[in-house]
Amino acid sequence: MPLWKSGRRHSETPHVITMLGKPGCHLCDEALAVIERVAADLDIPYEVRDITCSDQEEKDEYWEKIPVTFIDGAQHDFWRVSESRLRAALAGK
Repeated sequence: MPLWKSGRRHSETPHVITMLGKPGCHLCDEALAVIERVAADLDIPYEVRDITCSDQEEKDEYWEKIPVTFIDGAQHDFWRVSESRLRAALAGK
């Protein structure tokens, strides 16, 4: 899937945060600000995938939920990203 943005990548980092969203989405912009802050603080890589470039199955499942946040490929949250919840999930994994 095409990325429209990506954070730092360190091969020794055990986690990766992925956000599925779309350009021009204000909720995606708000979620990305939280993800960028947490990723920078914890030195964890993140990526943002554009749902408009996804296959139909992924669009059907997530279109009404964007932004959708995943940690290590497992769905973590949708619509809003709670900074404290994201930090706790990354610390507890």
